[in-house]
Amino acid sequence: MNYNITAIVVTYNRLELLKKSIAQLQRQPDLTHILVINNGSTDGTREWLDSQPDITVVHQENVGGSGGFHTGIKRAYDDGADWIWCMDDDVFAREDCLSELLKNLQGADLLMPRRMMEGRIFTHEFRRFNFSNPLTSMKQGKLAKEEVNDTTDIAGADFEGPFFSRRVVEKIGLPNKDLFIFCDDTDYCLRAHLAGFTMRYVPTAILDKHRFFANDTWTERNQKKKWKRYYQVRNTTYLNHHYGQNWAVRHLRPLIGMMGYYVPALFTMPFSRAWQWRDLHMLRQAYADGLHERLGKRE
Repeated sequence: MNYNITAIVVTYNRLELLKKSIAQLQRQPDLTHILVINNGSTDGTREWLDSQPDITVVHQENVGGSGGFHTGIKRAYDDGADWIWCMDDDVFAREDCLSELLKNLQGADLLMPRRMMEGRIFTHEFRRFNFSNPLTSMKQGKLAKEEVNDTTDIAGADFEGPFFSRRVVEKIGLPNKDLFIFCDDTDYCLRAHLAGFTMRYVPTAILDKHRFFANDTWTERNQKKKWKRYYQVRNTTYLNHHYGQNWAVRHLRPLIGMMGYYVPALFTMPFSRAWQWRDLHMLRQAYADGLHERLGKRE
């Protein structure tokens, strides 16, 4: 059966990686359309995309990954896609990736390829959600490397390759664009899980993932990624508060998660430039905003 399949790539100021990602998508024989959501790039991405005749492009302001996928999935759905394939600009599909996903459609509405980074398995996929025990992670049954050699059912994954049918969009709608970055994929998978859809991990379908910060020290990595911590803490707090089945999950679990950043920041500040005093306020504000379910882009 021939399907109308749209691949969505969300990009922001990574032109060289984007070129590589699209080149790999153009080698997928079963792919119908490539849709790129450009989140306000300023590095020449807009000009390059506008010169490509076989790519559909949406230019918009930087509304984060969640806003990008919200726009992309809506456009693909409205244009009649039977299946939608989502990814960031830092993953690269091997030539048989899509064909391997298509071999495993029976009985599943969402499929996730395996990701490889520098020849090693990279996996955040997990089997179950937990919203009842505050002292354990929301994500249970994380796939250990020795467990991912066979196709297996999972509950959640990142927005780095999920392949899903339009039936999913019909039933659960679009990603929550107000999350900006972080946890939009977890939230979308959870909503699909609660709606009764089956998600499958397919290790024979492979994406290669670019590695960032490979040569950075701990301090340098933290300085570069620190602005993201607000969204990570806020959105994780939001998910636990919104879906938690008891008071402890809604309040205590996200507090423990926030303290996992707060305490190391507090004790390393005298010896490192990774954190500053104002960052402690940022972490507290992220926790408070998550509890009050105040979302959107941070001003």
